[in-house]
Amino acid sequence: MNSGHQHRVFGRRAQEHILILATGDKVRHMTIRPWMAALAFCFIGVFSISYLLATSYLVLRDDLIGATMARQARMQHDYEDRIAALRAQVDRITSRQLLDQQVVEDKVDKLMEQQMALTSRHGKLDNLLDRAESSGLTEKDSARPAPSSPVHSFAPDIKGKRASLTGGGIEAIEKQLASGAPADATPDNSTLAYVPAAETVGDRADRIFSKVTLSLKDVEQDQRNRIEQLTNDAGHAANAIESVLTRFKIPVPEEAAARQEDESAVGGPYLEPESNDDFNNSLAALDGALTRLETVRNTAESLPFRNPAIGKEMTSPFGNRRDPFLGRLALHSGIDFRFSPGEKIRPAAPGKVISAGWTGGYGNMVEVDHGNGISTRYGHMSEVLVKIGDTVDRNDVIGLAGSTGRSTGTHLHYEVRQNGQAVDPVYFMNAGLKLATYIK
Repeated sequence: MNSGHQHRVFGRRAQEHILILATGDKVRHMTIRPWMAALAFCFIGVFSISYLLATSYLVLRDDLIGATMARQARMQHDYEDRIAALRAQVDRITSRQLLDQQVVEDKVDKLMEQQMALTSRHGKLDNLLDRAESSGLTEKDSARPAPSSPVHSFAPDIKGKRASLTGGGIEAIEKQLASGAPADATPDNSTLAYVPAAETVGDRADRIFSKVTLSLKDVEQDQRNRIEQLTNDAGHAANAIESVLTRFKIPVPEEAAARQEDESAVGGPYLEPESNDDFNNSLAALDGALTRLETVRNTAESLPFRNPAIGKEMTSPFGNRRDPFLGRLALHSGIDFRFSPGEKIRPAAPGKVISAGWTGGYGNMVEVDHGNGISTRYGHMSEVLVKIGDTVDRNDVIGLAGSTGRSTGTHLHYEVRQNGQAVDPVYFMNAGLKLATYIK
């Protein structure tokens, strides 16, 4: 009922396809279902498509292989070009590194030349600075607010600089040169575009050596300033001493005469002078100023500008006075200082003893010749401790205080004579106060 009803509703029933196979007496049949037909159709379609694809591959295989080989050849050429470019860049970097190394070596050589120049100057400066120090210029300058460092602080520490440039300094420079990022020797292979190079060794060397050169120039400028200052100070001191000596009509030996003794046993082949630069000229000027200062200073130090009885009471000045024994006017040719019996008496300046012993109204007297026609006498001693011909210094004891000769009590009669004439010792002592900063 249901089947019939369905057929009536949807139409006639589809006919089934039966495949009959007869072989001899045997007959077989097989009902062909729709799905079987669909499966067979799909199989035939897949086979046909595969056949067509295989046929197309066989036809187009040569073209595909050629295209693949061409692509591989292009890739190979690209890599070879890239490798060549990288190799050229490595060669350029290597060449630049060699050039930078040469630049660094040249700059180190220049620094070593500057160091050797400073070493040579230091050798010349040592003697001059020692002479300036012995002349009292450093003590004078130490009171100034600027520069406040001692004189030797302006002289370069050549040993330290030599060590810093030949040893630790070179290592330090190399460390600074190596501290920066090196040039990129292996750029990204994905691109061959230009990449700005980082700071090279040569650039860092220029920067570092510029700083070192400026530092050396500062040292050199400090030397020049100090030399100029010492030259001016030596000239001022020499002028001050010369003015005092001139006032006392004491001749000042010329520099040539002062050097005559040193130049009496010198010689050698003639050679061209060293480079006539400003520094050597300033050294020569300082040498001349110090020689002049030493000459006048030695002359002043040999004269009795000091007080032989510091702290002692003056009991009688130079000049006319009432004679203590005769009661009438008489010339007192010296100065009397109160002393205690037996006190040590020292000369006012170095010199040579030309008289020692009993000398009339002087009692026991010692006379010391200081040169330039000036001598000093020390009278009324209780005991003379030197003899004629002795060379005495300021700190040597020439006798003991007493009251011998024409004396009313223990004292020292101090007398200054210039060309045989007695002069007021106060004039010399007052001049000595002005020269106190220039003479020892």
